[in-house]
Amino acid sequence: MPVCLECGDTIRYGRSDKKFCCDECRTRNFNEKAKKSRVFKRRIMSALSRNYEILERLIKADVESADMISLASMGFSPTLMTSCRKYGKHDECGCFDIRYIKTGTRIYSISKIQNFD
Repeated sequence: MPVCLECGDTIRYGRSDKKFCCDECRTRNFNEKAKKSRVFKRRIMSALSRNYEILERLIKADVESADMISLASMGFSPTLMTSCRKYGKHDECGCFDIRYIKTGTRIYSISKIQNFD
């Protein structure tokens, strides 16, 4: 006999491929999956926002280059960006409307994209 994926009770009636014993278990299971997705998205957006704030502070301070160790100590996550493309031997990355060139140990040419709509 099939077992409910949410509570583990035996499913005694219904279709042979039924996955949940009742609507409550089905709804609870769906909500739990949706919650995990929302938490993951919230973490990513939070990290992207932190990266953006760090890059914006660097621009305001007229800093055009920074090493990854310093950035990491500020909370910058170099693997999270909103865009990336190959630029010669380096990667041109973006965090919303800020772009920069990333090498293995530094980022440089940090600037805001003009007329970004």
